[in-house]
Amino acid sequence: MRTTLQRALTALLLTFSVATTLPASAQSVPGVQGPVPIGLPNRLLIGLFEEAGQNWMRDSGVPWDVRYRYFTKGWVDNWGWGPYDGSWGATFMQESFTQGYIAAPVFYQLFSEPGGGEGESLAKVQNATTMRSYFSDVRLLMQRAKEHGKPVLVLIEPDAFGLLQFQTNSNPNAYAAVAATGLPELANLPNTVAGWGQAFLQMRKAVGANNVILGIHVSAWASGKDISCCSVTDPLQPEVDKVVNFLKPMGLGPNTTGATYDVLVGDPLDRDADFYKLTRAQDVWWDMSDTASISSRSFNRYAEWLRLMNVTSGKRWVLWQIPLGNANHRNINNDGTARAGYRDNRTEYFFGALGDLHRRKFANSGVIALLFGAGAGGQSSYQNDQAGDGQPYVKSRAGTFLRAGGLTLPATGTTLPPPGSGTDGGTPGGTDAGTGSGDGGTSGTDAGTGGGVDAGTGGTDAGTRGDAGTGGTDAGTGGTDGGTGGSTRGYGFESSTEQWTASGAPLKTVSTSTTRAYEGKRSLAVPFSGTAGTGMAVVSTATVPRGATVTFRVWIPSGSRITAIQPFALEGAAGGWRYTGRWTGISSLKTNAWNTVTLTLPSASTTPLFQLGVELTTSGSWTGTVHLDGISW
Repeated sequence: MRTTLQRALTALLLTFSVATTLPASAQSVPGVQGPVPIGLPNRLLIGLFEEAGQNWMRDSGVPWDVRYRYFTKGWVDNWGWGPYDGSWGATFMQESFTQGYIAAPVFYQLFSEPGGGEGESLAKVQNATTMRSYFSDVRLLMQRAKEHGKPVLVLIEPDAFGLLQFQTNSNPNAYAAVAATGLPELANLPNTVAGWGQAFLQMRKAVGANNVILGIHVSAWASGKDISCCSVTDPLQPEVDKVVNFLKPMGLGPNTTGATYDVLVGDPLDRDADFYKLTRAQDVWWDMSDTASISSRSFNRYAEWLRLMNVTSGKRWVLWQIPLGNANHRNINNDGTARAGYRDNRTEYFFGALGDLHRRKFANSGVIALLFGAGAGGQSSYQNDQAGDGQPYVKSRAGTFLRAGGLTLPATGTTLPPPGSGTDGGTPGGTDAGTGSGDGGTSGTDAGTGGGVDAGTGGTDAGTRGDAGTGGTDAGTGGTDGGTGGSTRGYGFESSTEQWTASGAPLKTVSTSTTRAYEGKRSLAVPFSGTAGTGMAVVSTATVPRGATVTFRVWIPSGSRITAIQPFALEGAAGGWRYTGRWTGISSLKTNAWNTVTLTLPSASTTPLFQLGVELTTSGSWTGTVHLDGISW
């Protein structure tokens, strides 16, 4: 959301400079920091806003990744049309999953709580009665998400953290009613603004909603300088430090809950750029040129701010509410007719001629998801965004990108190479047959928004790094199957670990064990070290056939602190480093028994796999042992 404060800052601070030389920090980007949260695929996610009950995404034929919707005040009882139990939210999550998407509730409730609007944010969090009701609703959201049992991406309170920073003068120790609400789950948290931020983490923990991925919203103006449109000559790192230092005690950094937020969340703009230019005389267009200075209103400046936030916080980014305008829109209030809505260039930036280059640039800044949707009425929409070739812009361009396999994200400490470098053939950019003759707002020559034919960046994404380890012999998968029977290939662990290993702090060295077996006499023992987190038992170069279904048998003892398991397959460079996983929460598993879980690979998967394995997540210290056996296909 673009708040009243942000609009005021825009009006007061609207200045920008002529491009200067791009600094070394923007030319040579160091490795991305922080992991991709457990439960999310290791590729760039593309999603849309869609109301509950609607089916446009499903009927589009595009394999979208994420479906988001605002959860405003009143969602718990369907705004008076249902029971006060959060069942409306549960229905949205299940509906999204049934249609093939990760549900992403945007919890946006504070501003509609009684007592005023945005300007009263601090006063509201200081009201114990208001916060008791508010966090009771948070608890319901976590309970319904836990019952959902699949990954849920919850984006917390757009702009509220920025407003609280502004209204407290960057003091996270200002008073807020947290323990004072009387809610038992929050009894041990401080009555401060920092405690307010931690309360979302604590409620997730208390409910046991370990499948919830929590995002903390970071406004581009939170430091008091709007780095995205107005304060474009100010150095970025001081503004980043100011925001990160405020958010760390709120849950971005270590705190009393023992957990932190999983991702940063940002919105590049809430309305189309020409809406601001034509109706409010505000120029918020970004220069698409890849040589634009980071001291100008440009995608380069925003990407550099994202990168610095990523490096400083150690968290990756989800970008949402990205405007949907393109250069072919008619700059009118959207009435549903073709091309109605206002112009913008963000969809063209990510899906136009240089889309592959730009997606990689933002992935190297820590971005793991691009979610598109209008933040207000009258704006451009994906339902009528007809391009110059007569095709729906986002549907056709994003569809081409997603059906080609998308873009694998850089591992921690690494960056993706430019398209076409090394073994990487580049992900398809889609065919953009012209989106108009101009961007309707940028000054000078915009090297990425011109009309004409956007021929795409071509090629199939052959990966982003060397395919290490896929050329040797697959020890253990081609010989005798020690327990899975017949000619089925797999791992039975009857004579050795068959080159399976453990990685991650929660796990110790694996071994074969006669303690229990699914078939035969032995299984693979996977001992835990007592450190909470996620580890994985894994084998390299498994020769699993294309499109095969892999069956895993997993023994979990009672009393474990395990919250979820996820069998997964990671393809190598030839498969674009595609990750396929199947998350299973502990509530769906039996203890002191063998659990059978399966994973079906894409029909076009490559073989051998770079890795085949099982991720195991714990919520606390535990030193027991899990057993794997009967892994077959």
